[in-house]
Amino acid sequence: SQPVLSPSDRFTSPPLVMLHVSINVSAASYTDSSDDETSPRDKQQKNSKGNGDFCIKNIKQADFGRREIEIAEQEMPALMALRKRAQGEKPLAGAKVVGCTHITAQTAVLMETLSALGAQCRWAACNIYSTQNEVAAALAEGGFSVFAWKGESEDDFWWCIDRCVNVEGWQPNMILDDGGDLTHWIYKKYPNMFKKIKGIVEESVTGVHRHTSTLSKAGKLSVPAMNVNDSVTKQKFDNLYCCRESILDGLKRTTDVMFGGKQVVVCGYGEVGKGCCAALKAMGSIVYVTEIDPICALQACMDGFRLVKLNEVIRQVDIVITCTGNKNVVVRENLDRMKNGCIVCNMGHSNTEIDVASLRTPELTWERVRSQVDHVIWPDGKRIVLLAEVHTHTHTHCALALIELYNAPEGRYKQDVYLLPKKMDEYVASLHLPTFDAHLTELSDEQAKYLGLNKNGPFKPNYYRYVKNKVGHQPSPSKPRVHPGFSRQPGL
Repeated sequence: SQPVLSPSDRFTSPPLVMLHVSINVSAASYTDSSDDETSPRDKQQKNSKGNGDFCIKNIKQADFGRREIEIAEQEMPALMALRKRAQGEKPLAGAKVVGCTHITAQTAVLMETLSALGAQCRWAACNIYSTQNEVAAALAEGGFSVFAWKGESEDDFWWCIDRCVNVEGWQPNMILDDGGDLTHWIYKKYPNMFKKIKGIVEESVTGVHRHTSTLSKAGKLSVPAMNVNDSVTKQKFDNLYCCRESILDGLKRTTDVMFGGKQVVVCGYGEVGKGCCAALKAMGSIVYVTEIDPICALQACMDGFRLVKLNEVIRQVDIVITCTGNKNVVVRENLDRMKNGCIVCNMGHSNTEIDVASLRTPELTWERVRSQVDHVIWPDGKRIVLLAEVHTHTHTHCALALIELYNAPEGRYKQDVYLLPKKMDEYVASLHLPTFDAHLTELSDEQAKYLGLNKNGPFKPNYYRYVKNKVGHQPSPSKPRVHPGFSRQPGL
């Protein structure tokens, strides 16, 4: 089985906080005092109601975090609409969800939605750098059991996960994971818990590939798992359209770079890569693409981008962006050959794509320029600008996947990895439409009969992926679609 990377391996460079539609760099990221060096594990904190079942940086930041959550709600109409429609039915009543994701304002909206739908939640961070401390404080003040803070050590990381799982009188029956660490920990330490767990929802391609699909192939997956990352609305809208905006916003906020005329290489031409390339091209950048998949490579060429190997352009480019989901895409040899002032950033789940660990050597100097931005300086004075992670994802899929797995009758899902049903994908899209004052055309009975469709959907077969390079066979309509193998990852 594939070895599990430690948090220090995967998160050597601090990631820029998770995004929804625009990048989310909170004011607290810059104003949060670092004078208090006391580890949160050594503190005894309680919220205003006397509850102390949490471990965060500072409960006093709760008011500021609450304002950030309220702002995030305005940018998450689908999740708020789902909360409003379903909270009367309580479809997650009795659900005990243990989560391990980036803890941001957007995640807080998800957690509060799950709670409104009847679930109990305990949460840890999937990344040791991405937690917004003020948001964690707001969640703790609201009664959530949150164990996370920005800048955790590797030991802290696993301790926080264990505090979520190993609780007297409380056992999870649903898992929401981002990266697979939570799933791995339960399998390793508490395998008997899976007797009561109904399913796993995995958000990222990293987690699907590294744990969920690996366990499935080995016949060790003991519960159904839902792969949210490959849902159509996640791939097209989060990975393509949202990244198209967030890459520019993230780079501009952190470096104030001028894009016109800059030479940029984007590693990977999956949906994330496509969004990045389109945005940078529109701003006047000269964009190169690296790709392993000949179909995605041909798409890049037809879209007007030059396909290259990284070592062919590494000396001349001004910006390097990784979005493959793979490891060691940019290695020390590439970093050594970069020009002075080159900006390097990652759009994936974690920093395995950039070999940041190789830069932790005595001859190189690290200089923290601002929150989320480091300069790495070579002995000859050359420096590269190393940015944290620029990323986006949707939470509505996660909520629907949890509802589906939790309420599914016995036998609907076997011990395998599934995609979100097409009907749910269409439902997610429909929740967003009122924001645009959009009006769907409805099929007449005669039209629906002619096309062989139900008037209420689904309107496309499961194999239809809304992109030209996604093909496959149509599964039996009576069976959920099992996700095909994950033997390679041409792009996120």
